[in-house]
Amino acid sequence: MIQSMTGFGRATLILPKKKITVEVKSLNSKQVDINIRIPSFYKEKELQVRSFLSSTLRRGKIELSIFVENTGTDSQHRINKDLVNVYMNSLQEFGNEKVAAGELLSIAMRLPDAMKVEREEIDAEEWKAVIGVVEKAVEALIDYRKAEGLSLENDIKKQITAINSLHNEVPKYEEERVNTIKERISTKLTDVLQSVDFDRDRLEQEMIYFIEKLDISEEKVRLKNHCAYFIETMDSKESNGKKLGFISQELGREINTMGSKANHTEIQKLVVQMKDALEKIKEQVLNVL
Repeated sequence: MIQSMTGFGRATLILPKKKITVEVKSLNSKQVDINIRIPSFYKEKELQVRSFLSSTLRRGKIELSIFVENTGTDSQHRINKDLVNVYMNSLQEFGNEKVAAGELLSIAMRLPDAMKVEREEIDAEEWKAVIGVVEKAVEALIDYRKAEGLSLENDIKKQITAINSLHNEVPKYEEERVNTIKERISTKLTDVLQSVDFDRDRLEQEMIYFIEKLDISEEKVRLKNHCAYFIETMDSKESNGKKLGFISQELGREINTMGSKANHTEIQKLVVQMKDALEKIKEQVLNVL
């Protein structure tokens, strides 16, 4: 079963004095690209979160944000009393008249570092709960990826079926194609051989080589096998977008070769339609995990 690289997940944790919300989203990317926004007092745990995201989500441009809302009466912000007193004394010295203390305080509180943030030590039990909510958010994202993957799978299988159907149309033009080529060669040879001396053995070798170059039997067999392998890979337990990308490249090679060898209008029309279906597959595969 394939998964999409696009997804979103959210989970919330309610603690006695805090509300913690975790949001995680992912977009398609060739490799894993992780961006984390986390409160400063959790910074020392960022590597643990990054390692968890990398091992669990594997690929994609991933953004995780942790929002903390204080719901209790305690605050980490404290007035830097010593510095505020220095500010007020300095401001008073510059004034020609005595300024009211309230006005000085109002000015001083707007100056740099008037408020200080006391570093909060991470409680082990609290962090265990935070990691738990991170895991829930990631689980929600994975569920989203699976749902999107099901939609991708249906679209891709539809295009693979189209390529198979078009491929099955090719044989009915084969006899006409061969006869047309034979007639064309015969006409050209008749014109040339009447006026030119030639080595019959060499001519026969060249003709065999030329006919082999126009044969598309191998391309048809390989194309059929690649389509079957593509479906087999999609139906496997592990989503593997890179592998599907490689198989789609092989599909393209066989379709292109078939088109260049066809020498038949109707077969070339079928090839164009196969290419169109393959381009749609490639676009979808870019978003497969």
